[in-house]
Amino acid sequence: MPDMSEEFGPDFITVTDEDGNEFELEHLDTLEYNGQTYMAFFPAVPGEDGEGVQDVDLDDEEYGLIILKAVTVDGEEQLSTLDSEEELELVYQQFMESLFADEEET
Repeated sequence: MPDMSEEFGPDFITVTDEDGNEFELEHLDTLEYNGQTYMAFFPAVPGEDGEGVQDVDLDDEEYGLIILKAVTVDGEEQLSTLDSEEELELVYQQFMESLFADEEET
C-alpha cells in the first residue's frame, strides 16, 4: 500500500466529496481491523489569519474524527466512507484506544 503522506505532503491529504468540494484532512493514524485498512483524519482547519493550519483539540466536538477505509476500485486505491454506523463505532473505538494508549501509560 503506498504511503499517502509522501504523495500529498507530510500528514495532509486533499479529498473531494460527492459534491465536488475539496477539503484537506490531517492524517492521524492508520490501523488494520478485521482485514481492512482504516485511516483516521481530522479536518484541516485554516489558521485564524488564513495562513497555515491550526491545531484541533481531540476533545473539540465541533471537529470530529473522520474515519475512512482504503478500498481498491478498478485497480486504484481510494478512500471510502464506512458502510454502517456499527462499523464506524467499532473502528472509532479502536482508534480511540490506539490514540490514547500512550497517555494512559504515564
